[in-house]
Amino acid sequence: MRADEAVPLGRTGLRVTRLGLGLASLGGLFAPVSDRDAALTVDRAWDVGVRLFDTAPVYGYGRSERRAGAALAGRPAGQYTLCTKVGRLIVPGGTDTQPFWVDPPPGVGPRRDYSYAGVMRSVEDSLERLGLDRIDVLHVHDPDEDFPAAVSDAYRALAELRARGAVGAVSIGVNHAPVAARYLREVAAPGPDCVMLAGRYNLLDRSGLDELLPLCAARGVAVMVAGVYQSGLLADPRPGMPHGYSTVPEALAGRVAAWHALCRDHGVPPTAAAVQFPFGHAAVTSVVVGARTPDEVEDTARMLAHPVPPAFWAAARAAGLLPPGVPVPAS
Repeated sequence: MRADEAVPLGRTGLRVTRLGLGLASLGGLFAPVSDRDAALTVDRAWDVGVRLFDTAPVYGYGRSERRAGAALAGRPAGQYTLCTKVGRLIVPGGTDTQPFWVDPPPGVGPRRDYSYAGVMRSVEDSLERLGLDRIDVLHVHDPDEDFPAAVSDAYRALAELRARGAVGAVSIGVNHAPVAARYLREVAAPGPDCVMLAGRYNLLDRSGLDELLPLCAARGVAVMVAGVYQSGLLADPRPGMPHGYSTVPEALAGRVAAWHALCRDHGVPPTAAAVQFPFGHAAVTSVVVGARTPDEVEDTARMLAHPVPPAFWAAARAAGLLPPGVPVPAS
């Protein structure tokens, strides 16, 4: 599979590349990134064929959106797909701060707001930071933070923007698959066009398959999968690495070790297996992977194209790492 392979985004008129670049890292996630390195990272993604980019107001409190806009400026809008999110406004003195953004802009912070007016303001602010007049894909970010407002007021605003062409596709960005399934069931028709699911459909956590992915397949809702490295555990499980665990639970650590051993036995890099696995499910259009350097982007594109033989997936089933009903990529 190639990073530049473009496919339809579900029932929308948009097309997205199989590999997307997540821009949280370029907002200063866990470690600082300079303006120059952010621009070079986006440039390298463009060079390897990536045309799907995902950001959010909360990523570095506006910094990721500004860097995305600057890096993509001058490139024809019709040649790429840009996603951002609503649900948090970046305002002076915003108190809903998050500790993992390094050196965020002073004096501002996020404030949760899923109201109709808040969403409309968020979109205006994002367009200003991005330097655009239209957003391709707009996610309701973490709707579980205020589910009643997210499924009603926020969706109403997004549906209006979609109807008048200011937004190409309506989506939700979630970390919990049951939340997304509930949203799709309860929201007014026609509902979201796609879902971004982070950390819940990968080699270590397949909870997205319980209900959400079959529901999306049945309804023609496209799925973008993020968090394929399980916060880095599948890329580098060493203690102290930024994988989001102060102490990795023993059972999880055992499964990580088993995947790494299987990969060694078959000569398959763990990151190649991780980035390709979600494409076994027909609802998945793209995998979105973060990067903070050009080399990381290039490595991910190489891993997406790395051969993973059917025998590897068969061995994973035989070892009990994948249950029988879990779909795997075609060879």
